[in-house]
Amino acid sequence: MTMTRTHILASLVLLVAACANSPAPVPSTAGLQGEARADPAKDLSRFSKAYFASGCFWCVEGVYESVRGVEEAVSGYAGGTKENPTYEEVGTGRTGHAETVEVYYDPAVVSFATLVQVFFDSHDPTVLNGQGPDDGSQYRSIAFFQTPEEESAIRRAIADIEEAKTFSRPVVTEVVPFKKFWPAEEYHQNYVQQNPGAGYVRNVSMPRIEDFKAKQPELLK
Repeated sequence: MTMTRTHILASLVLLVAACANSPAPVPSTAGLQGEARADPAKDLSRFSKAYFASGCFWCVEGVYESVRGVEEAVSGYAGGTKENPTYEEVGTGRTGHAETVEVYYDPAVVSFATLVQVFFDSHDPTVLNGQGPDDGSQYRSIAFFQTPEEESAIRRAIADIEEAKTFSRPVVTEVVPFKKFWPAEEYHQNYVQQNPGAGYVRNVSMPRIEDFKAKQPELLK
């Protein structure tokens, strides 16, 4: 049977549900919202932290956890004003927060500048308020900085991208000082690893992660 463009698009919509609309597992009772979500068995005190938002945090977490020198990545929320936000509240777009990943890394192995490179190589920074099938300000592109040196590294990367004309449109990534990170609910942590058969993971997260790995094999664990 010949499928029209409408039928094809309808099929794709059913196949690939957006991050915000994907069925989520029943939240674990282990831990309350706002507590640290890093593996409690790990001593992360010696690692530096960096924060990036570039669409669905399931994808971003998976990307960073594939990078050599990254010990842990935690999904959560940053960039907004509401304290202790929930996934549902952030999803309304009214909290100001974006889905963000907290990256624990060893600066002796991987530099902040390299993490910024990972950030720009793993999403489209020219898309405003969205990424892939996900739309809304909670999916906007943000590179957070904690020092003047980190801000310079981010702005230098943007200047290099624009000078090289890597994209046909201007970069719209927000470059903002980091203020507060709120860890997401437990069921969002390691979502790709825990839910390999989920439609969104198979059709959005894994292709995005594999695309990054193909671009930067030398950075992988």
